[in-house]
Amino acid sequence: MKVAVIPARGGSKRIPRKNIKDFCGKPIIAWSIEAAKTSKLFEHIIVSTDDVEIAEVAQNWGAEVPFMRPAELSNDFVGTGAVTKHAIEWVVEHYGEIDYVCTIYATAPFIKPNDLVAGFERMVKFNKSIAFTVTSFPFPIQRAIRIDESGNVSMFQPEHLMTRSQDLEPAYHDAGQFYWANFDAALHEIPAFSDASVALILPRYQVQDIDTPEDWERAELMFSAWRQSL
Repeated sequence: MKVAVIPARGGSKRIPRKNIKDFCGKPIIAWSIEAAKTSKLFEHIIVSTDDVEIAEVAQNWGAEVPFMRPAELSNDFVGTGAVTKHAIEWVVEHYGEIDYVCTIYATAPFIKPNDLVAGFERMVKFNKSIAFTVTSFPFPIQRAIRIDESGNVSMFQPEHLMTRSQDLEPAYHDAGQFYWANFDAALHEIPAFSDASVALILPRYQVQDIDTPEDWERAELMFSAWRQSL
């Protein structure tokens, strides 16, 4: 059995009611739910939340909310891994054994159903326990600079001062969309940044963190342009 888990805590502070705020015509969580449904990968699409309103919205868009997340897993310091572990333990107890789980962020409207499929297939193909999305940095990280308290500028890697950009190794960062894992990896919270993982590379125009109001505005502009090009 494959299960999708969408963590959606109610207490977002920088963007109030972030997980159900309207994003280009729908509650932002609806985009994640619909991508999971369209992929046809999952026997269950479960939203883990501590918030009654989020639960209602999630159910209206076709997700299951079979339990309310306990308070000890709903504060600012609890990681996604612990939330996923709680959800899959509940599923095993009530629905049966799980083979794979995909943790999908509630604020990731750029997720494509085909990418969910590609991530799963890539994990299986390379015999890995985890698969997640990444994208490239827009500027060589080897050219990064630091500024100290006196305003002085220096390079983190001064040995690359004269290295041509095309000769520098590309670098990638977590795209923050979804994380596939087999049951054991999810149960034991194996870290994604390890040799247990394989990455699915996404184009930069399909990736935007949404943590601040400025991020939100940028994401809506990017998303509108992206959807028109599909």
